[in-house]
Amino acid sequence: MVESLRVGCLFVDSCSDEQTAAYEWCAGAFADVDRVSLSTVEPTAYDVLWWHRDGAIEPERLADGGDALASFVRGGGSLLLTLGAMAAVEPLGFDAVGPDAVGWEEVSEPIGPLWKALVADHPIAEGFDTLRVHTRGPGVTAPYARYETVAPMEGDLLASTARGTTDVVKQMSTVSWQPGDGHVLGIGSAVSFRQPTHDICRGNRETLVSNALAALASSETVPLSGRPKSVEAFSEMREQLADDPHRPTYHVTPPANWLNDPNGLIHWNGRYHLFYQYNPTGPFHNTIHWGHAVSDDLVHWEDEPVALAPSPDGPDRDGCWSGCAIDDDGTATILYTGGRDKKQLPCIATAVDEGLTAWRKDSDNPVIEEMPTQPEVLQTEHWDGEFRDHCVWREDGVWHQLIGAGMEGGGGAALLYVSEDLRDWEYRGPILTGDRDTAGTVWECPELLDFGERQLLHVSNYEDVVYFLGTYEDGKFDAEHRDKLDHGDFYAPQSMWTDDGRILTWGWIPEARDVSAQWDAGWSGAMSLPRELALADDGGLCQRPAPELKDLRGANTHHDELRLDGSDRQTLDVESETFELRATIRLEDAERVELSVLETPGRDEYTPIRYSHTSEISVDRARASHDPQATNATQRMGVTPYDSPLSLRVFVDGSVVEVFANERHCLTTRVYPTSEDATGISLSAEGGRATVASLDVWEMDGAWSAEPSD
Repeated sequence: MVESLRVGCLFVDSCSDEQTAAYEWCAGAFADVDRVSLSTVEPTAYDVLWWHRDGAIEPERLADGGDALASFVRGGGSLLLTLGAMAAVEPLGFDAVGPDAVGWEEVSEPIGPLWKALVADHPIAEGFDTLRVHTRGPGVTAPYARYETVAPMEGDLLASTARGTTDVVKQMSTVSWQPGDGHVLGIGSAVSFRQPTHDICRGNRETLVSNALAALASSETVPLSGRPKSVEAFSEMREQLADDPHRPTYHVTPPANWLNDPNGLIHWNGRYHLFYQYNPTGPFHNTIHWGHAVSDDLVHWEDEPVALAPSPDGPDRDGCWSGCAIDDDGTATILYTGGRDKKQLPCIATAVDEGLTAWRKDSDNPVIEEMPTQPEVLQTEHWDGEFRDHCVWREDGVWHQLIGAGMEGGGGAALLYVSEDLRDWEYRGPILTGDRDTAGTVWECPELLDFGERQLLHVSNYEDVVYFLGTYEDGKFDAEHRDKLDHGDFYAPQSMWTDDGRILTWGWIPEARDVSAQWDAGWSGAMSLPRELALADDGGLCQRPAPELKDLRGANTHHDELRLDGSDRQTLDVESETFELRATIRLEDAERVELSVLETPGRDEYTPIRYSHTSEISVDRARASHDPQATNATQRMGVTPYDSPLSLRVFVDGSVVEVFANERHCLTTRVYPTSEDATGISLSAEGGRATVASLDVWEMDGAWSAEPSD
């Protein structure tokens, strides 16, 4: 027993059977325990208060005693809320958003907290040697309170839910708050006491609740980290993940947790601003905010505070989804998709400061309140209409906007709106529609880019980024050529116009490993390197790595010419998992050339990039990793015919491999070697001779190594 810990166990009118069982256990575990009514409790008589409740919270029942409890906590008191009591955080004023899933559930398999990797050393998790802890056995009906479609605005997620061998990351069950000078812990499920359970689950449950009470009573609290407000705080999060060999160092990544689509890309006052879809809660897609990174030189990046967060009472309550940034006569402005319930509609916000760190949402959001009827927008189980994502530009003094959509009975569409003021929009119809079978059911993240003689429209169709080259005129796009912008793990790209007139594009590089692996890593997602888009002399599309990336180059290994004859593999005198490689390859009479990266000395793990006489580049991931959670599928793309030399640039950065061929074709892939010595590079030819001319390998510096700006 903890002799010095005084615990006050709260109830409203009388204790239920569940409360009685929990509080009797507490009296046996700690020396000084009282059961006290919420209306009569003297909070300062206790080191910590515990409210355990199996029923739903009725806000009106908090009228007698609730204000005193809230004042006690804000003045420095500590409170544990378990099961249904966790829903009290909203009526008590600790968080504007309370748990959205409250009720009873049939427990058919062991259940308990799924700890976040970043909080594995939190006092509440002390004594557990795994992130997955079962605290309630199966065969019962148990109460719960969890966040599922929304997230706490003020609290830190400590754990989601482990059900048997399944990680249910969106069932967020354990949260920490710091209202005023106080501390609140909520454990919303898998800690019921009335019904017996397996000895292991019972022991885990008792350890968990004991840890929570002891941690709350301690004078040392763990600071919140879910929404850091400073570069230093983000740096601390990055430092916690710095030893992960799979985490890229010169690609833009989230400080921790989740990243997907690039948003609001803008070159503003000489600085490059890269916003992105971000979940500060954990490494999974849910309750999307806008993260923010900024750079002065396009290669060294700094974190900024979260730029946009869902508003509890707004049309974006369930997420601030993808959008774009524009210059509205000197005011930085963003249009984005707000999600609430089954609706997703366009919203607008304007910058409050020149650093673009704070934004004011328009009080009249959403700025488009209804979806068009022609064509009829596709309805799904999750949405009243698949209608989202924005591309905005000014033409002939009028604002134009594309919104991505799916059509009932058809495929994807890019829908056009026009406006004089960015607030009142007139619908003009689709500029292009696609066939469901060949172009996808829904077109997300449409973007129209003007190259003068020709225009480019690209859309993301859940699987690929399809682009169309042609001409756009009078609200219609005439597509002359179609291809994929990237043939691998690359999605939802967005572009910015730089001050010197270039078009730079970034895409989201999703993970190629399962949800549990991402959870264990503590982060998910990266941005591609910035690509400079332009038209070639023949009217085709060029994609080149931004020239600024050369500033990251370090030590160089150079070969004037390597001859490969199909007999021996040539191993380069380079060992690295963060490098750029550039080479020119002539197949001569070889059937194919293989460039192997991230290779162990015995080739137990390696990632081969193969160029064949069938004019194809492939990345074979069958031997890239022994990790069963990683994808092993091969990815391919067609390239310039083999009788011409191949110009190849390959960027390897932890688990990211980006391949650029002939400045035309791109293939981005993810691989996760398990061996620390998977750092080798080798070359070979099969079925004949080949020549690799002017080969260079550069070690690459990190993108986050620059000192924070003032």
